[in-house]
Amino acid sequence: MIYGIGTDICDIRRIRNSLEQHGERFAAKVLSEGEMKMYRARSQRWPERGIRFVATRFSAKEAFSKAVGLGMRMPMTWRHCEIGKLPSGQPTIILHGELKTWFEAKGLNAHITVTDEVDYAASFCVVETQA
Repeated sequence: MIYGIGTDICDIRRIRNSLEQHGERFAAKVLSEGEMKMYRARSQRWPERGIRFVATRFSAKEAFSKAVGLGMRMPMTWRHCEIGKLPSGQPTIILHGELKTWFEAKGLNAHITVTDEVDYAASFCVVETQA
């Protein structure tokens, strides 16, 4: 049964401006440790790819926070929600800390998709109860 849905669209130019203004501090606020490693690796190879990485993660975490009905308030935090990928390349949500405990106690399961284009990153999330 569906518990909640969430969607988000993020202006990549806004993320670029935040990264230019605040540097890695902005990325470190939004990304988990694992995501920070990927961000740095992608940014070294092609800086634009790093910016898009942050934008897609920002969008996905916003969509997830809406789907679980918490918004950005405890136990939902940017760094406790990680967007990873399965061996197939499919994006997946990996939770940490209090958010993971809360999510598992409710018996929830999440599905996420992300995409980006020239100026925008978008995400859609469905959270369901485990039957």
